Amino acid sequence: MNGRHDEGPHEHDRGLAHDLPVLARRRMIRLMAGAGLVPLVGCTADGKPSASAPPSAPPSASACAEIPEETAGPFPGDGSNGVNVLKESGVVRSDITRSFGRSAGGTARGVPLTVTLTVVDAASGCGTPKRGAAVYVWHCDRAGAYSLYSDGVTEENYLRGVQETDERGRATFTSVFPGCYQGRWPHIHFEVFGSLADATAARSITNTSQLAFPEDVCEAVYATEGYERSVTHLRSLSIESDGVFGDGRDQQLATVTGSVDEGFGASLTVPV
Repeated sequence: MNGRHDEGPHEHDRGLAHDLPVLARRRMIRLMAGAGLVPLVGCTADGKPSASAPPSAPPSASACAEIPEETAGPFPGDGSNGVNVLKESGVVRSDITRSFGRSAGGTARGVPLTVTLTVVDAASGCGTPKRGAAVYVWHCDRAGAYSLYSDGVTEENYLRGVQETDERGRATFTSVFPGCYQGRWPHIHFEVFGSLADATAARSITNTSQLAFPEDVCEAVYATEGYERSVTHLRSLSIESDGVFGDGRDQQLATVTGSVDEGFGASLTVPV
């Protein structure tokens, strides 16, 4: 095995069957919204209701929906599927490109990426940052492999880390752009905890979701060395057909700036 995952969706996020319970709940919420029972308005980066809000809707706590719940997939590393990296010393870090506390000590290579997740209080209408919360992020490397689980990188734990949110509700991670493997749109997994103590004890997850990347950014990154297989996989996909983002991604599509030469920055507001 070469460390890459190309066998199919079941090798990564267990395919549609694994995601159906989560997707069914999301579709039910959308049906209720159509009947005027549940608002589905997202938030902009500055915390205001997005352009999708009805023109006559007044700003209120009900105008901010929580981040959609998604599957953590089979490779969370949070103790729910085997190994638990959250209880290891060194997991609280901003630079997640290197492995820590293990003999392998590998470094993930790829186009530089800074990820900033801003956690806000949905009940406040997205206007109040959640200071002192914690975010755990994890994603595949440029070959489509997940540390701790995939062949060739089971002794690595790179591209995983926890950060406590600051006074602006922000948790920032230095990483590399993830690859695209068969069956899934390019993404980053994350879990939100009420506190850093909860995160490092692997308890009381408040939200589990995923961040998606814009297609044009993916195409630019995958034209660079090391991402060759991602080109083929991306061409066979669309975000509309993705098992997670296909039924709605307005709140999960990251705002991305930068370039291949200088690196990219991805940001997302996460109402909880």
